[in-house]
Amino acid sequence: MFQSNVTPPPRERATAGQIAGRWLLGLTMVSALAGALILGTPALSQDQSPRQTQQSQATDGR
Repeated sequence: MFQSNVTPPPRERATAGQIAGRWLLGLTMVSALAGALILGTPALSQDQSPRQTQQSQATDGR
């Protein structure tokens, strides 16, 4: 195995715009997941008292 004593160049630092963009993207993703969880939780929860189904007019009057 060949080993070199040459060090790679240092990584370029991210600009302020790139850092802000990453933060904004991360914040958007987290808020989207939190919103989906908040809006989806009532749909997934089981009701304690199940609602009675409405009868259609066809079975009601005949």
